[in-house]
Amino acid sequence: MKVLVTGGAGYIGSVVVEQLIKHGHEAVVYDNLSKGHAAAVAPEAAFIRADLMNRDALVRALDQRKIEAVIHMAASSLVGESVQNPHLYFNNNVGAGLALLDAMLTVGVKKIVFSSTAAVYGSPETMPITEDAPQNPTNPYGESKLAFERMLRWYDAAYQLRYASLRYFNAAGASERFGEDHHPETHLIPNVLRVAATGSGHVDIFGENYNTPDGTCVRDYIHVIDLADAHALALNVLEKRSEIFNLGYGSGYSVAEVVEMARQVTKRWISTEAAPRRAGDPPVLIASPDKIMRDLGWNPRHSELDQIIESAWRWSLAHPNGYGE
Repeated sequence: MKVLVTGGAGYIGSVVVEQLIKHGHEAVVYDNLSKGHAAAVAPEAAFIRADLMNRDALVRALDQRKIEAVIHMAASSLVGESVQNPHLYFNNNVGAGLALLDAMLTVGVKKIVFSSTAAVYGSPETMPITEDAPQNPTNPYGESKLAFERMLRWYDAAYQLRYASLRYFNAAGASERFGEDHHPETHLIPNVLRVAATGSGHVDIFGENYNTPDGTCVRDYIHVIDLADAHALALNVLEKRSEIFNLGYGSGYSVAEVVEMARQVTKRWISTEAAPRRAGDPPVLIASPDKIMRDLGWNPRHSELDQIIESAWRWSLAHPNGYGE
């Protein structure tokens, strides 16, 4: 299948493209490089540097490349930034998404896999979280993703545009070629490994008095390769229907456990310091992956925390300056 991947030069997008190619698909990366890296585009993929708001470039890419499906990953994704600048998030995540859907209809492309987020659930009362749990976002980032999900439902009803919405939990780890290089970096594991690699600084622990076994937040970390494989599987369901799936492992690790495992993997001391809680941080977020395992046969291969951290550590050692751009 010929697949256009928006945001395919980003952290998750680069590995999704890599896995699509391994699954036998043709991939076209469409990215404006505002957050992504040209060096993160798999050489086997075609690359178009353009913005989703550039209608002519978008329609031309879909039409001339004879695209059969879209994986939409281009988005702004920092929770704190979304609270400070909601306009940016609704413009990028809803406005640009709308432009993409309309360009798809213009050309006649009616299959899309959407990169959604567990942030659509807000602070759920029951764990693990199933796809039918109430959606109550606590920040503009989650609200913008949920708004696009709702748009997809109406586009399906009116135009038969089939979608698979994948609600990510905490993507982590790296493939051999591609890993995390964000500016600023807000994810726990790369920040922990940065301290290990440099031997300086510390990791902030945002809250140590949550109602969890060790007082620190618990999250469901999913290896980016397993997450990427789910996108290739999700393309198959679009032949028949639209669906929503959680992407996590159904188990979680606390911040303190992640730091300790990183110490074991790197064999280096990693200093930590207590910091105030961050607004809107739920104590625990764990997915129920039962639906995607049952319906799509998703079978994760890298679910152990040490595997996740080891892959990220190998990549960071091989790329001490990230992509160096």
